[in-house]
Order: sequence, then C-alpha cells, then structure tokens
Amino acid sequence: MILSVSRRTDIPAFYSDWFYRRVKEGFACVRNPLNPHQVSRIPITPEVVDCIVFWTKDPAPMLDRLEELEDYMYYFQYTLNDYGKGIEPRVPETEKRLDTFRRLSDRLGKERVIWRYDPILLTEDLDPGFHRETFRRLAEALKGYTEKAVISFVDLYPRKNKKALEAIGMLQPGEDTLRELAAGLAETARSGGLEMATCAERMDLSSLGISHNHCIDKELIERLIRCPLKVGPDGQRPDCGCVKCQELGSYDTCRHGCVYCYANEWGKTPGAGRYDPASPLLCDTLREDDKITLRPVKSLKQPPEPEQLSLF
Repeated sequence: MILSVSRRTDIPAFYSDWFYRRVKEGFACVRNPLNPHQVSRIPITPEVVDCIVFWTKDPAPMLDRLEELEDYMYYFQYTLNDYGKGIEPRVPETEKRLDTFRRLSDRLGKERVIWRYDPILLTEDLDPGFHRETFRRLAEALKGYTEKAVISFVDLYPRKNKKALEAIGMLQPGEDTLRELAAGLAETARSGGLEMATCAERMDLSSLGISHNHCIDKELIERLIRCPLKVGPDGQRPDCGCVKCQELGSYDTCRHGCVYCYANEWGKTPGAGRYDPASPLLCDTLREDDKITLRPVKSLKQPPEPEQLSLF
C-alpha cells in the first residue's frame, strides 16, 4: 500500500502530532467525503505500507521526530513558491521554507524531496516575468537539494476557489502564453540540472523537455524500496499520472488560507476546529451512526524478475 499524507490538507504543517500518533497505534480512520457515515479503518503498519508520500508547504513541525518513521520509506512533495501574504496568508516566510527544504534534503537525500512550483497563478502583478524571475531565484537557492521541479497552472473550482481567484483578478491566458512561460521555466531548470514535469496538465509540453509527472510515482518508489510493485493507475483525474494510494486527509481543514486552494471553500475551515490529536479520524470524531469497515490493504511488493535484479 502507498499512503498519501495528504492531497486534501497539509498534515505535516498542522497535524503532524496526529499522524505520529497514528503511526504509533498502527492504524488511521478516514471518513468517506461522499458518504459521511462510512468510515474506513486503515492499517498503516510497516508490514503493509510500502511508501508514504507527504504533501506540504511546511514540513518543519515533522523534522524533529523523523526517527519515528525509521521503519518506513517516504518522500516529500514540497510546494514552494513566493506569492506573499495576499495569496498565501498563513504560509511561513519564503526564506524559512527554503531553510526547511535544505534541512530536509540534507536529512533524506535530494531524490526524496521534490520541489513543486505550483499552482502557477497569473494576474496583472503576477505576470510571466514575475514567475520567470521567482522560479530562477528559488531554483538557485535549491540547487543541489532536489532533482525535480513540478509545475501546474491553477484550475478553477466553482465551489472552492473560483470567487477568491476572481476577486484577485486572476487572468486566464491562452495556451501560447502558457507554453512560452513553461519554456522559460524549463530552460532555468535545465541550467540547474533539474528534471521538470507537470502535474495533471492536459497540455503536452514534451517538446520543451517537460514530462507529465507521476506525483505518487511508481518508478521512484521502486527505486527507493529496491523492489518492483504491482499497482495500477489512480484514475482520479483524466490527466493525473499517479498510481493508486490510500488517502488519510480530510477536506476543509488546511489552515494556510491560500486563495487558489481546491481543498477548502475560501475562508472556511470548519474541520480545523474539531482537531483532536488523539482521535483516529483527522479533525473529526467517530459517531454512533458511523459504519466502520476495515480496509483490506497489503504490501504491493513483488519478487523481481531476473532481468530486474540489476535495477535494485
């Protein structure tokens, strides 16, 4: 099993105590967002977890306790841009996040800390020139600390971020403008020795040396654990390249307050007020009318074929 922690919220930044307690107790519960009375109890012991993928803008609260994960393999998808408080009101200052990125990379190795410059948001002030210069500056600061940069262009979600993005004057340029911007970023990435990829983008940018990314990345995980996996595509979005995983997060709980967020309704985080690090559910408690089902999970590891032995 591959564990996603989390696409729905920033567990490393705000709920690391909860996560470490779940690791200690060996299971977590997740409420179905489409059927709120359906709860899955998911074993998360080292015997069944092949890899954990963390998604965060600020993993600093986790750093002093990483030894508690010594029996697990894991890597970080680390979002780091520089929009300022008007766009990301409660994200730590950029220099602090750069320092955290470098400390994390020194601890884990640069292959296990992936830089996400996303989503790319365009306004009159945040124009292509802003993004080219910001990306160049951040890439220089992260040189030698990561191997990959992942980009995406902001998406509109009518029930989540549409009003917020309209309020700050978001522009929706044509594909030619986006390609030109991507080409400039790709040139900077190449000059710094970075692989570049897009996250869930329909545009084919392969001619620019930009591949479609696999954020829950089978090939990377196989290299890290030195073993092949039997796992299929996630299929949650048409242009998503991830493989299947178990998600531990909960919507409407991230406290960063980013205006482009797809996981919170703008300005509303009702779940955050229900946070209890002792609960098996993130920002929630079990109810009498909940139907709790044990999720049947297992390791996805497979014996390597003879021709694969040299790869591992």
